[in-house]
This record gives sequence, C-alpha cells and structure tokens, in this order.
Amino acid sequence: MKTADRTGSRTVTPRPAGRVLVRVGPRVAIPVRRSSLLAAAVSVLLLLGAAVATLTAGRLGIGLTDLPSALTGGATGKNAFVLNRLRGPRLVVAVATGAALGLSGALFQSVTRNPLGSPDVIGLGAGSGAGAAAAALFFPGTVPVPVGALLGAVTAMGVVYASTGTGFRHPGRLVVAGIGVAAMATALTQYVVYAVERDKASALTAYINGSLSARSWEDATVIWGVLLVCLPFAALLARPLGVSEMGDDLSTGLGARPARTATAAVALSIVLSAGAVSVAGPIAFISLTAPQIAKRVTRGGGPQLVMSTLLGALLLVLADLAAQQSPFFDDLPVGLYTMAVGGAYLGHLLLREWRRPV
Repeated sequence: MKTADRTGSRTVTPRPAGRVLVRVGPRVAIPVRRSSLLAAAVSVLLLLGAAVATLTAGRLGIGLTDLPSALTGGATGKNAFVLNRLRGPRLVVAVATGAALGLSGALFQSVTRNPLGSPDVIGLGAGSGAGAAAAALFFPGTVPVPVGALLGAVTAMGVVYASTGTGFRHPGRLVVAGIGVAAMATALTQYVVYAVERDKASALTAYINGSLSARSWEDATVIWGVLLVCLPFAALLARPLGVSEMGDDLSTGLGARPARTATAAVALSIVLSAGAVSVAGPIAFISLTAPQIAKRVTRGGGPQLVMSTLLGALLLVLADLAAQQSPFFDDLPVGLYTMAVGGAYLGHLLLREWRRPV
C-alpha cells in the first residue's frame, strides 16, 4: 500500500509492522524482522563467546588477560604455538566450515521444501567418505585423503545428476537417487575400512566421521575462499527462493523461474558442502539442523540464509569445543558430536509428530 504525502509530490511505502530498515548505502534500505535481527545479534555474541572459550579453555589455553595481545601479534612461546598451530587454524576452519554447511542446508531445504533435506541425503557425505577411503587404499601416498574426499563428493553428485534424468530440477528424484548413491558409497567405505591395516583404518575412520584435528592455515584459506565466493550468489538467490517456496505454479505466475532457481541453489549447496568436506571430512547433521533452528528462533518464513549460516558456524564451534575439552574422551572426531546433536533433533521431531492430533 502506498500513500501520498501532503504535497502529493512523492509516495511513501509504509514499513511493515515488526520490521526495521537496515540501510546499505544512502539509497538501499532493506526491511528486516526485529526477531531476525535480534536472533542474529545473539548468535554472533554466542559465536564470539565460543571462539574465546576455544582459545582459552583447558590446560593449554591462552590466558584471558593474554588473549588481546596474542590476537594483535604479541603472542610468544606457548601462546604463539596454541594460537598459530594448535587452536587458531582449527577455530577459523570450524567457523567457515559450519557456516558453509548451514548455508548449504538452508539452500537445499528451501528447494526440496523438506525439513529433513540436506546435502547428506543426496549422498554427498557418503560419496566423500568413499573417495577418502579409495584414496587411502588404492592410491596411498599418491592422492591425499582430502583430495580423494573431494573427488568422491564430485563423483557422487555427477552420478546423482545423471541418474535423475532431470539433473537437479526434480527434488523427489534427487533424494531417491541420492539414497541409492549413498548406500553404494557407504558399502565401499566399509569394505576399505575392513581391508586396510588397523592403524590406517583408525586414521581413516576419524576422517570419514568428520574431524578438525591438525587443521592448518592452508585449510582455512581453502574453506574461507569457497565461502566468500559463494555468499554473493546465495544473496542473489534469497529472493527467488522465497518466491519459489510458494509453489511452482504461483511462483511462475509471479515471474520467477523455479526450475532454474532450484538448479542454481542445489549446485551452490553442493559446492559449499564439497568445500567443507575437502577440509574437514563429511561432518553430519549441521546442514540438517541449522536451517530448522534458524526458522524456529526467527519465527519467520523463507529460507533464512543468514541465520542458517550463523547457526551452522555456532553449532560446529560448540561441537568442536566439546570435542577438545570433554573429560571422558580424548579428542573424538567432531562429527560424532554433531551426530549426537542431529540424533537429538530427529528425536525432537519424532516427539512432535506423536503429539500432533491425527
């Protein structure tokens, strides 16, 4: 609805109730829900708190009083080792990897309109695990395990794309093909774990469960590069995805192109997940849970790309903090902790379904 001012020389669009205008430059103003803005601010604060805890907690942690000088280049001795080699790269990789997985899941769930949809469902994680296993068994010392994981993920997605007959445009066929590819990839992974030597099998098992141990600044550069390249494309897809969630017929009537939007969103989701896999292995359930939590805390519709990105980063950093500081286990792969979170989330969904009237 537009109303004229007293002079009649211009029109003013009333701001929707419950929204604030976020200005980007002098001419662009974006209406944002107050609940979304508040949730994003709280998520950022929690992420900063988890990052500080990651660097300072435990016997090897940097003292809180020493942390500011360490972050500004004044770290020496043990603090320098912890910041530059032990926990600093691991934290930076965790933030970007979680953000990439959260954004990837939001894109995929928006396209499939399925709260249980994620890139894991279409076999990307299983394919990456099979690629890592194949590299360890058939090309030891020749093909690095992370490269094998990336090649496995790309191969799995190629098989899914070809087997659907419609590429990435049909969500139903996409999920069915992905389940088949995931089953075959998992069988290959289990065979390799059984066939290789015990020491190699232990290291491989840790990787295919998702691990952030011994990450480097090179890993951080890779995943941050992928994330920063993908973010502008995700921003361009935000509005078409919101329209597409209304249904293909209605969105087509509004001038959108749902098939093209779906293909672009799935492709971008795969790139983000493959980037995460290349540096941390197949970490499960972040891409599944982060978008759903984002919708619940903001109480808004649409894909919630920003909140999913922030919550993905927060969930993975918290899971890695638990992996490092757990008094019961010695640095378990972080993927085992995210599996526990994902299992709890699926149990919550099941209880909600039971309580819903038939």
